[in-house]
Amino acid sequence: MRWPRHVASLLLTAVLLVGPPVVLVQVVGWPSTNPPRVALWQWVREPLTEQNLILLLVVLAWALWALVAYLVTATTATRLWAGVRWLRRLPLPTPWQATATGMAGAAALTIATPTPTLDTSHPDTTTSTTHTDHDTVEQADPADGVSVPGGWLPDGLAEQVSVAAGLVWLRRRRAYLPTRPHHYTGDADDLAPLPATVTAIQTSAGSQPTPPAPAQAAGMPPFGFPPAGVGLTGPGAVDAARGLLITALLATMRQPTVEVVITRRAVDMLLGPAAPHLRPGVGLRIVDTATLPATPDATPTPSDRADGGRWVLILDEPPAGSLADTLTTSGVTAVALATWPHATTWHVDADGHTHADSTRAGPRVCVLDAVATTDLLTVTGHLHPPTPDTPTQPQPQVRGRVPRQTAPHQDTIHPGKRVLVRVLGQPALLVDGTALAIRRTAARQALVFLAVHPDGVDSGVMAEALWPGLPGHRLTARLYTTLSELRTAVRTTTTGIHLIDRTGDRYRLHPDHVDVDLWHLHTAVDHAAATLTDHTAAWQAVVDAHTGDLAAGQPWAWLDPHRETTRRHILDAYAALATAAPHPRQALAYLQDAIRVDPYNADLHHRAATILTSLGEQAAAADLTARYTRRLTAAGLTPDGTLVPGGT
Repeated sequence: MRWPRHVASLLLTAVLLVGPPVVLVQVVGWPSTNPPRVALWQWVREPLTEQNLILLLVVLAWALWALVAYLVTATTATRLWAGVRWLRRLPLPTPWQATATGMAGAAALTIATPTPTLDTSHPDTTTSTTHTDHDTVEQADPADGVSVPGGWLPDGLAEQVSVAAGLVWLRRRRAYLPTRPHHYTGDADDLAPLPATVTAIQTSAGSQPTPPAPAQAAGMPPFGFPPAGVGLTGPGAVDAARGLLITALLATMRQPTVEVVITRRAVDMLLGPAAPHLRPGVGLRIVDTATLPATPDATPTPSDRADGGRWVLILDEPPAGSLADTLTTSGVTAVALATWPHATTWHVDADGHTHADSTRAGPRVCVLDAVATTDLLTVTGHLHPPTPDTPTQPQPQVRGRVPRQTAPHQDTIHPGKRVLVRVLGQPALLVDGTALAIRRTAARQALVFLAVHPDGVDSGVMAEALWPGLPGHRLTARLYTTLSELRTAVRTTTTGIHLIDRTGDRYRLHPDHVDVDLWHLHTAVDHAAATLTDHTAAWQAVVDAHTGDLAAGQPWAWLDPHRETTRRHILDAYAALATAAPHPRQALAYLQDAIRVDPYNADLHHRAATILTSLGEQAAAADLTARYTRRLTAAGLTPDGTLVPGGT
């Protein structure tokens, strides 16, 4: 709670302002009433007398107090002025909005509130999924959008980033070619986590939402900028242009007819050292000089192209000549990184607030620094090298040490171990077969995070993964509270059992006291990758160790690479069993089981359809392919991995 600190700060300020004058007046008295010339002459004649030295100290004390009073006054005035500016930007409701709000409030008071009920028929499931969340990450008010290191985004744009990030992983799943069980290289591009800015936005925006594209409100300028061109000045001008670039490129994923045209010099200004890695592609043109491409069957005068699309121009300087006239009359969304004499010029603050002049406040626009922009360009697919979505087969690599496990069985604890951590399926912490309630969302995250890092992990790495985007000074206390929650949950039900082992600044689940179902799977994969005989039994052991997706249903952004790695282990085992199966029907059964694990993988569907065709079941093969196509389309992809127009 912050109010005790605020009260203490006010008390200390009051003491500093009132205390010194009171002490000086009580001890020394009020300043001397002698004429200044007389006092000065006395000091010149006898500067080192006791009276003059005391007077000098008193003068210095009053001067120091005056300095403190000035600093307090100046700080208070600055904060008051900031509050006044905030109130001036605060949107007040129109009469119609006030009337509608009043009617809605009256209606809400007349609606009966249903009484919630709790299903206790399945205690194990309830304890793992029903909880009180005491560790919600503090975020800005939703009306303020999403703040991340390096910028600010409106809520709608943050949701689009989350959707685009989900499509990156969906493309990787579609393109993967299952093979036999093996280890995965730590530098496999198609298993690399997404950049920090993307994961921070995913965490802030929520559970990877898939909302429909927001409709453009009537009268609202496209992309938040005036349709007849605008010049950008101020400390946030370049950041706002970066925000427009990302906003427009994300719009091209929903509407391929949107096209961004940017000058090469503007690219250098926006991206700096990363500018050479920006590549033209779908929806993006990089030109040497300001120009407006013509459509095949129309002159580029209207903002809406003949094919139903829209242009967005980002220029390093205002255009001149006929292009300037065209832009100011056509409604094309265009921004120039300088004052625009023949169009509106906005002053952009560092936080994205705009001002058309000294009296009118404009809308708040997305602002991003160069690092955040580069991170987000990886999900739009315009940064070279692009996010991998081509078929890959990672090379084998020896895994780090995994605690030795016996044959896997769901909810079965290794002899001598009373604590079971289950992360395949719904995460749960069980002691002697009884699931413990974990109240904090972050505590469940931490439990899964430690489970996927059997060798342990540094506290800083763990904290940044669980709370991306938060300041570092706030992470230590959060992590300590979170781990204490887990320790307390076990300590209250057992004695002598240590859930978490700490060595220096490194944490891990205690291998001598804790059993983890994921570690059983790792052991089976290690054996299948190294065995020289009885491969079928080893591959089947991998399949048997799989009881569900890693932390099924949890939207944590850091989890995606680990979840996909685990899923690929199972696909590899099924693919190897299908390849070694003596009969096509048996191979088809293995492939169908694999498709249930990952219904978006293209290679599995192709293999299954090929077997069905070879068995003379062309109709079944066509039906399988058609259902797969519909599934991809519903997710926003075409069978070849490109985006469905308007699908995101």
